Amino acid sequence: MFHRLRQDINSIIERDPAARNAWEVLTCYPGLQAIVMHRWAHWCWLRRMKWLGRFISYLARIVTGIEIHPAATIGRRVFIDHGFGVVIGETAEVGDDCTIYQGVTLGGTSLHTGAKRHPTLARGVIVGAGAKVLGGFTVGEYAKVGSNAVLLKPVPAGATAVGNPAHIVQKEPASATSATANLFSAYGVTPNGDDPLSKALHGLISHAVKQEEQMERILATMKAAGLQCQGVPECDKLNSDQLNKLVE
Repeated sequence: MFHRLRQDINSIIERDPAARNAWEVLTCYPGLQAIVMHRWAHWCWLRRMKWLGRFISYLARIVTGIEIHPAATIGRRVFIDHGFGVVIGETAEVGDDCTIYQGVTLGGTSLHTGAKRHPTLARGVIVGAGAKVLGGFTVGEYAKVGSNAVLLKPVPAGATAVGNPAHIVQKEPASATSATANLFSAYGVTPNGDDPLSKALHGLISHAVKQEEQMERILATMKAAGLQCQGVPECDKLNSDQLNKLVE
């Protein structure tokens, strides 16, 4: 028990630059306190003392603002940062070294008792503030879920998902997943991880500009050859800078 507690404290100090020492983490970090109380509640739940497990979970929610169902499975060195408003459902599984920020929901979308209704976070997953991960699917190892994303489908290992509904904005090559495993991204933010819809729109605008330039060259060539295009109205020129700003 104390070995796991030391691991939890050390992992928090590694991932939070505001953490100054072990005593501060132990006494002032509700995420750690919620994890410790969940272990008590989970121990009771597995031994058929289910009311006691639920009551400990209820007390933990009052003290920390974090609600973890006593049946949920929480791995080692899980860090719930800030933590207020975090909800982790009954059949949820959180792997080792995961990081969960405030306002996150690991929720279910089914009413079938006994079914796998809540998500599984594999090792090293980061879930940003306010994200909702809903359903009985798996988020792969070292994947990231951006803040305020609404995730309704599986995420491959090493990928980053953002948006509502969430979509993949970056996927690390399989060979690079282990190499980048130790690179921590606070709140699931990926450097230079542009939204794919924004990239697609920028690409379409660029393509339209090139087409417009080609048409102008074709018309100029036709006029130089003495060919006139009768009845073709003049069009406003495409303002690519203005359109690109709209989709940034």
